[in-house]
Order: sequence, then structure tokens, then C-alpha cells
Amino acid sequence: MELNQAFGYPRGWISIGLTLLSVALLSSCNSSKPANAPPNTKKIVEIPVEVASAIRGDISTHYATTAILEPKEEAYVVPRAQGIIQEIYVEEGDYVEKGQKLAQIEPRRYHLTVERAKANLSGLQKELDKVNKVYNKQLISDDTYDKLTAQYQSAKASLSLAELDLKEATILAPISGFIAERNAKVGNLTESFQRSKMFHIVQQKELYGIVHLPEKELSNVHPNQAAVLTLSAFEDYQTHAFVKRISPVINAETGTFKVTLRVPNHQNKLKAGMFAQVKLNYNTHKDSLLIPRRALLAQGDGNQIFLVKDGLATRAELELGYQENEYVEILGGLSGDEKIVITGQQNLKNNSPVTIINLAPPSINSDQQAPLAKG
Repeated sequence: MELNQAFGYPRGWISIGLTLLSVALLSSCNSSKPANAPPNTKKIVEIPVEVASAIRGDISTHYATTAILEPKEEAYVVPRAQGIIQEIYVEEGDYVEKGQKLAQIEPRRYHLTVERAKANLSGLQKELDKVNKVYNKQLISDDTYDKLTAQYQSAKASLSLAELDLKEATILAPISGFIAERNAKVGNLTESFQRSKMFHIVQQKELYGIVHLPEKELSNVHPNQAAVLTLSAFEDYQTHAFVKRISPVINAETGTFKVTLRVPNHQNKLKAGMFAQVKLNYNTHKDSLLIPRRALLAQGDGNQIFLVKDGLATRAELELGYQENEYVEILGGLSGDEKIVITGQQNLKNNSPVTIINLAPPSINSDQQAPLAKG
């Protein structure tokens, strides 16, 4: 008789029991650790951040607005004399001096008028000379003498008018500046320009920028106050401007007052009609402690940043001053030697372990240090 039959158990049950026993023994062996096995340790994850140092520099508070540059002087040339335009001496873009010839009206008619006036005056002069000889002897009446004297003065005035008309047949520049428009052409009648302009001249060595400020800003503006103009036409080229005039009245409809800025333009780089962004400087703090604006935390109350010390990020509360472009002024909360987190602070908590991926150089942003033109 077989073994399983001797103990009274079926053969299949014995096979199952042996299998379960083997599994149990193997599990027992695997669960036992060697005596020298290292204990489990939790890995510390360091958050990568970018840091920068505070810097020293000047920072200002200002009012931002826009302006269209206008010429300080401009003139619309309209002819006084009548006739056909015989010659034009200038073109658009030319620079002319005051009194320079611009155009010539056909002068023959005016020359003849002058000659006629001279002949008339000469005849009256001779007649008056004869009358004077006999008038002293009381051989003619006072009435006759007075009429002849009046005719002589009238002829003299007619000659002066004729000479003036001849002079005005030559069109001269009333101011120095650039020819902005030339509408006249050779052969045109000057009568067609009596209500329009033959030439438009602008003086651009100094330009004006007109801005309109809210009435609440009136106390912050004063003559010779500095401003900075940025012109997108020249890739954000910047230049200085100064307050020239302040309107003494407030516009009741808009609640604004007019301020005229003087913009030096000795190199003639700026042009009338250009669009400019204006920053009217209210006050400037010199040698202030500055940090990048992006270091400030967007969440939470107050003005807070993260500092890195001994591999840990710690939250710091700041007292802020002026803000300009990409920098803010620090009035309290920093000594100036700290490493300030400027990238990656959104993922930090107080005392979070961090690793510095690079140290940003403590330099002013390009918008902050853009050189200003001197005119």
C-alpha cells in the first residue's frame, strides 16, 4: 500500500501541502536582513533657484504719459505779390537761413511800375522846384502850391509802393529752418496760394512736447523740471527734456492742464511730429539700495522675498520705496550683502533646501541704464 493511502489521505492533498510549506520557508528566508545592512534613509530634494545681489543706484518716481513733438518755430509762406512763378530755388528737406531766396515771381511788370512811378515823381519834382522860386515872391496862390506839394508826396509814396511790390516779387524765408513742404511749381499763378501756402518751414533745433496732466499733479510740476523722452522710431532712443511752460488754467471739460516741454535737438536727429513716451521726473533718490522687481513674491501679504543662507531659503519682509522699470528701492529689511532669490521662489517654503544654479551679476537692467542723449 502506498504512503498516502497508509495515512488515509488522498495523494493530491499531500502535494498541495508540500507546495505551501516550501513557499513559507522561502518567505522566511527572504525576510531576514544581514546584520551589516544599511538602514533606510529619505533623500533630500534641493530646489534649484537663481539668485542676485542688491545694488546701489539712483531711482526716481515719475509720471508717465505721451506727447507729439512740435517745432518751436514754423512759418507758412504765402506770397504778397501777384504773378507767375518764374523760378524756385529750394526743395523739401533743404535748410534755409532767414532772408534766403525761396522763389522768384516774374518781375518785369513790377520793374515797369517802378519806372513809371520814378518818371511821375521826377516830373512833379521839377515842377515843384519852379513853383518854389515864384512862391517865395508870392506870385502863385497858397492853394495851388499846396495841391502841387500834395501831388508830389503822393507820387513819392507811389514809388515806394512800387519798389515794395518789386521787392516782394522775390519770395524770402521768414525764419531759418528746414523746408517741410514745397507746394509751388514753376509756372503757377501766385493767386492760387493766397489761401494756402507755397512753403512750410520748420525750425527743429529745439522742439516742444505738449502733455496734458491731471489737475491733481499740478503741485508736482515746476519750471525746468527734468523729463525723459523715449522714441520708438529710433529703437527706444532716449533724450532729455525740461518743463518750459505750465498753463495757469485747468481745462474744465477734461480736468487737465497743459505742460510744454522743451526738447533740445542740436543734432537735428529728432523730427517734428514724432511720437514720444514721456516720463516726467518728480523726485530722485541717489545711491539707493535696489533689487530686481521680480524677486518680490506675488502671493501673501506685505512685501516679501526669499534669501539664501547656508543652503536654505528663508522668507524676509521688506520696506519698499520708489519703483522704476525693473527695480525697486529697499528702505528696510536688507543690509545689501544677501543672496536674493529672483527665479524659482514660487516653489519655495520657509527653510526649503535649495541649490543655486547661477549667481546673476549685480548690474542695472538695460532699461534702467540706457544712456540719455544730450540733444
